[in-house]
Amino acid sequence: MKNFLTPEELAPALVTWGENKARKSIIQLLLLGFLAGAYIGFAAHLATVVGTGTFGWIGLKKFFIGSAFSVGLMLVIIPGSELWTGSTMMTTALLEKRITFAQLMKNWFWVYLGNLLGSVFLAWMIASQTGLLDGAFGGTALQIASTKVSAEVTGSTHNMAYFFRAIGCNWLVCLAVLLSMSAQEISGKVLGIFFPIMAFVSAGFEHAIANMYFIPAGIFAKQLTKAVAASGLNPTLLDQLNWASMWHSNLLTVTFGNFVGGGIFVGGIYWFVYLRGKTAE
Repeated sequence: MKNFLTPEELAPALVTWGENKARKSIIQLLLLGFLAGAYIGFAAHLATVVGTGTFGWIGLKKFFIGSAFSVGLMLVIIPGSELWTGSTMMTTALLEKRITFAQLMKNWFWVYLGNLLGSVFLAWMIASQTGLLDGAFGGTALQIASTKVSAEVTGSTHNMAYFFRAIGCNWLVCLAVLLSMSAQEISGKVLGIFFPIMAFVSAGFEHAIANMYFIPAGIFAKQLTKAVAASGLNPTLLDQLNWASMWHSNLLTVTFGNFVGGGIFVGGIYWFVYLRGKTAE
């Protein structure tokens, strides 16, 4: 018995998947988006913990961080919730004229908002209520957040570099979603998710919803004396880490790049190769 879908079988399944998402109510999208934001936040916190401390081989350290982070998409897909970065592939259903542009925008808006609320809530809870970031882990959280809003990338502007990093990220994230959709067993779904997610994190790409946790976690950790001391950040970098910089130095650019990576390079090309003109035939 075959336990996976071929690309030709997966393409129409992707359209049906997009149609089902378009049918959800606003409250469903908001609540399921909240859950997905929190699930990605759990994974981001785990990655922060794994990434704390010295490690002799930086590439292997990144591998472990990426491996830990893969649990986030497993929680999103297998129990079921709504993650905006995956929903960018609804472009396939739109191009196939099975959903309207208004339905697409409704899904994207409420899911994105839900993801933001869930991620920020979890960042607040972990940073301000658990005590887990008042020390070395908080120092790591501050370093990660500061890098995402203030880094200068050699040979490119900060925003352009993050735009292309975001393309690479959601290209891989959406491939992970496709691999999970293709697999018919839980073990296959886990493996299909693990490798692309491990790859995007280890490679240093940028995920908008993960950053909705990482950056607020750093902003909240600024209030923790031990975390600030452990971070080693100077006052200028700490001042640059704020709610405004989260948007203008990261999320706006990364969100657009994630759309291109998932909505065009996966959803759009998949439709063009496997579905364009097939319905009429």
